[in-house]
Amino acid sequence: MQKAPKGPQPTRTDRRLSEKINEHNLRMIDPDKDPVRYAAEVVGTDPFASMLGIKVEEARESYARVSLVINEQHCNSEARTHGGVLFSLADQAFAVAANSRGYKSFAIEIKINYFRATRQGDRVIAVATPVDIRKRVSLWNVDIHTDDGEKVAAAQGLAYHFV
Repeated sequence: MQKAPKGPQPTRTDRRLSEKINEHNLRMIDPDKDPVRYAAEVVGTDPFASMLGIKVEEARESYARVSLVINEQHCNSEARTHGGVLFSLADQAFAVAANSRGYKSFAIEIKINYFRATRQGDRVIAVATPVDIRKRVSLWNVDIHTDDGEKVAAAQGLAYHFV
């Protein structure tokens, strides 16, 4: 006679999420041996950024360029890009750039200023570059602009390094 398993059983959604996490972890690249590739392929394709549709266009040491084509789900009730989407785009560029240096980094602060609205169909690009890099912390600028070069927003992030 078989005993019934104890505790709650995983749902189909739980199993799919677990499979996605395992698939993501299988792509782990050693950040010490290939930090730029780690930043682009692991940090740059995290589940949240992937869900939003953010793409890493370029990554090199201390630099990242990511983009997003705005769709209906990225917009607010006024048919303009939701500020949280642009914030997430800036945060993703910041994360890729900060993690491209051979040690894991996490944001401890990020702030953003918005200059103009974007809409469905617009392609927005975020470029992260360092302002100052210290042993335990670094400060980064992130400029967000449209394909035609119009500035959309500017962000600044402070990262903590696990060295």
